[in-house]
Amino acid sequence: MSSGGFHVHGPHDHELEHAAQGAHGHGEEDADTRKMTNQIAMFTAIIATVGAIFAYLGGATQANAGLYKNNAALKKTAAANQWNYFQAKSTKQSLAEVSRDLTAGQAEKDKYQAKIDRYEKEKAEIKTEAEKLEAEATQWDKRSDEQMHQHHRWAQATTALQVAIALAAIALLTRKRWLEYGMFGVGAIGIGIGVLAALHI
Repeated sequence: MSSGGFHVHGPHDHELEHAAQGAHGHGEEDADTRKMTNQIAMFTAIIATVGAIFAYLGGATQANAGLYKNNAALKKTAAANQWNYFQAKSTKQSLAEVSRDLTAGQAEKDKYQAKIDRYEKEKAEIKTEAEKLEAEATQWDKRSDEQMHQHHRWAQATTALQVAIALAAIALLTRKRWLEYGMFGVGAIGIGIGVLAALHI
C-alpha cells in the first residue's frame, strides 16, 4: 500500500523479500561458510597429525642426544683412566731410570734398562688407546650436539603447527579470511621447519 510517497510493507511482502534475499544472499554466504569450515577442519586434522609426528621425532632426538652425551662421558672417563695408567707407567719408568743410573753393576743396569724399555712400549700402547678413546668421546659429543640441534628444529616446527591450529580455531569462530590465510601461512612455516629438521639443517 502506498499513499503520498509513503510505502507500508505487509507481512506477505516482507516474507517475499526475505525469501528472495535468502535465495541469493544468505545461501551463498552459507555455502562459503561451509566451505571455510570444511577447509579449516581438514587443515586442523592434517596439521595435528603432522604435529604429533614432529613431537614424537623431537622426543626421540632429545633422547638420542642424552644417550650420546652419556656415551661421550663414558669414553672420557675411560680415556682419563688410560691417561692415569700412562702416568703410573711414566712414574715407574722414571724410578727405573733413577735406579739404573744409581746402580753400579752392569747386570743390574741391564735389568733396569729392560724395565725402562718395557715401560716405554707399554706407554706407547696406552697413549694410543687413550687418544682413541678421546677421539670417540669427541665424536659422541658431536653427535649429541647434532641431535640437540635437530631436537630444537622439531620443537620449533611443532610450536609453529600448534600456533597454526590456534589460528584455525580463531578463524573458525570469527569467520575471518585473513586469519585463515594466516593459519595456512604459519602451518607452511611449521612444515618447512620440519623439513629442515628432517634434512639435519
